[in-house]
Amino acid sequence: MRKSHPIRRVVLATAATVSGVVLLLSLKPASDPAAASAAGTAPQRTAPGQQTPQGGQQGGAQAAAGSGTVTGDAAQTQYGTVQVRLTVAGGKITKAEAVQAPKGGLSDQKTQLAVPKLNQEAVAAQSARIDAVSGATYTSTGYKKSLQSALDKVKESSAGSAGSPGTSGSAGTGGTSGSSGSGGSSGAARARTVTGKVSRTQYGPVQVRITVSGGKITKAEAVQAPKGGLSDQKTQLAVPKLNQEAVAAGNAGIDAVSGATYTSTGYKQSLQSALDQAGG
Repeated sequence: MRKSHPIRRVVLATAATVSGVVLLLSLKPASDPAAASAAGTAPQRTAPGQQTPQGGQQGGAQAAAGSGTVTGDAAQTQYGTVQVRLTVAGGKITKAEAVQAPKGGLSDQKTQLAVPKLNQEAVAAQSARIDAVSGATYTSTGYKKSLQSALDKVKESSAGSAGSPGTSGSAGTGGTSGSSGSGGSSGAARARTVTGKVSRTQYGPVQVRITVSGGKITKAEAVQAPKGGLSDQKTQLAVPKLNQEAVAAGNAGIDAVSGATYTSTGYKQSLQSALDQAGG
């Protein structure tokens, strides 16, 4: 049996040692930042416009506050029902439409004449203080009542959404415990409706109902007024003007409407009675 040469053993051992060292060097982890980045350890970045929760960009739901579609209460008129629907964006009326209006016979013509004008005026005025359309007084009066109802709903919705952020606990670290939110909701709760006493006039009873918020009249309407014959015309002429003046003045010191003195006097007496009950 042949014995291996000692020199050959040395060469093999040396080759094995060199191979081991090369393997160890090739497995050493990279320590520079470029290698770390290539290995996927680079710090994460947030997408543009999307900050972390502490950054505070919460756009969606809060931006939509004070926006949407609101339908007012149906107002009954002598010729049919009138109901208004508003589209609101950022607290402003962007569209107004009558989802119900008097129909049939002559009412069709009056509705076609009046409603488009009333829609335009509602958007332009941003309130229910719009002029009645000549020849369509009943439709105009019903439209304004339903419009005011829709506006009241918008205000209530806005007051509720404005009050809710105050209840957030995060504001408590600054020493204010979110009490502002409750103040908004309680302010909305102070709005109330008061009906004055019936005032008897030569042509019939007059009774006024007002909505009061924050000590101010926000809405006035005659729940009773003289009717029949010439009284109908005088009531249609006088009551819308008296309602507007009552809201504008905030008291019963308003001017009588020319040609409707009795109705005006009865209106002011009932209005004063309502103000007395409201503490105004």
